[in-house]
Amino acid sequence: MSQKRGKRIERIKRLFHSVKIKLFLTLCATVLCIIIFLIILNSFALEKFYLYSKENTIKDVYKQLNDYYNGKDHELDLESELEKIAIKNNFDILIKDEDNISIYNSNKNFYSFVGSAVTSIINDKDKNLLESSDKYTIFKQKDFRNGVNYIMLSGEFDNGYYLYIRIPVSSIQDSVQISNNFLIMIAGFTILISAIMVSVISRKFTEPILELNKIAQNMANLDFSHKYHISDADDEINNLGKSINTMSDKLERTINQLRSTNIELERDIEEKSKIDEMRKSFISDVSHELKTPIALIQGYSEGLLENVNSDEESRKFYAEVILDETNKMDRLVKQLLELMKLEYGKREFNNREFNIVELENMVIQKSRLLLEEKNVKVIFDNNNEINVLADDFYIEQVITNYLTNAIKNVKDFDGEKYIKIENEILPDKNVVRVKVFNTGDKISEENMERIWRRFYKVDESRNRSQGGTGIGLAFVKAIMTNYDMKYGVINCDNGVEFYFDLNKA
Repeated sequence: MSQKRGKRIERIKRLFHSVKIKLFLTLCATVLCIIIFLIILNSFALEKFYLYSKENTIKDVYKQLNDYYNGKDHELDLESELEKIAIKNNFDILIKDEDNISIYNSNKNFYSFVGSAVTSIINDKDKNLLESSDKYTIFKQKDFRNGVNYIMLSGEFDNGYYLYIRIPVSSIQDSVQISNNFLIMIAGFTILISAIMVSVISRKFTEPILELNKIAQNMANLDFSHKYHISDADDEINNLGKSINTMSDKLERTINQLRSTNIELERDIEEKSKIDEMRKSFISDVSHELKTPIALIQGYSEGLLENVNSDEESRKFYAEVILDETNKMDRLVKQLLELMKLEYGKREFNNREFNIVELENMVIQKSRLLLEEKNVKVIFDNNNEINVLADDFYIEQVITNYLTNAIKNVKDFDGEKYIKIENEILPDKNVVRVKVFNTGDKISEENMERIWRRFYKVDESRNRSQGGTGIGLAFVKAIMTNYDMKYGVINCDNGVEFYFDLNKA
């Protein structure tokens, strides 16, 4: 229950934060303030202003009539003019001559009122007197017969005639009340019109603002696809929309640049991390593999220095061992550096079309002495011509490493001891698979993946006595990974088969 109440209160708060509501309330408050001000002005100032105006009118009539009786305005039709003045201004007018005889009387009841009124103003001068001069007196007076209050002028013309004019004050008060009531009606009508105008105007102004707000929210969420629709109007909102669009484009470009820069930085960091790991791995591998040759070189060098064996043949043997181990170290370091380049993807291949069969035959011929030493037969069909597209230098190393590994591990199996090299065109006709098989022991499942690691030794067949560096298969893996081609090893019934794929030319 309290949660619903809280949501309701939150909606009300959001409603009062609305531009429409604020604009409506502002207009209503402005209208009400104006109306209240006008009512107050009417109540306290209108009557005074009205009395002031009537006083001036009364005085003007007095001057006009005085001029007539002084012979300054003989063209005036007095009676007709007096009737017009009385009707127009709601005046009661009485004119007497010097003998107190009535010359003109617009209201028969006014004559009897005049005597008491003049007597009253004399008796209560300070209270009722409004204005006084040598020729006339203006004062307030109440007619108790009808209960009406009047403003009255009592004056004397230059010719000795007397003028009396009065106007009812109640009519002024009624006018003020009517005016106030009218203003209240106007206020209600104005508020209604204001509500309609606010609805129309606010929609016109708030819709582009809401659109700009939505665009700004999208920008905050890094979505720059939405743009403000620019109209032909040259106003502040349209200019703001242009600025928002410009800012959106600049932010998008900047963020894209930052993203690109960030990706490059991440790539650089990754590369540096990889280089660092490779450096550590290189140092570790080299340190591990060079321990033995360094120890041998050190031992035989010390033997030479100490003349352990003084005969020439022994010294020659010591020197040959040192030279041999030095050459092994040199070869090992060069191979490791080349391997690192391959693993890091920094080696570019010089691909060309060549006959894979010819290359395999050349490798076999180079390994003829090793094959003869181990008394190993090689089965190979060199009559075919199969062209592939690759770097023949690195493919030669792959074949050499496979063949060298086969020579090291070939064993007699059920009276058979041989190595077989063959090429198979895979069913898709675009890939050639090169296979190198040797009879002998199978590779355990746990070693299937390990043999491709640098310096990993499955058994004694990969020891120093056989002259291996322990990185031949790691070389194969690096080269084929760069080519994004398949490679691997399969256990067969009587031995092991290594393979790799190449694109057919």
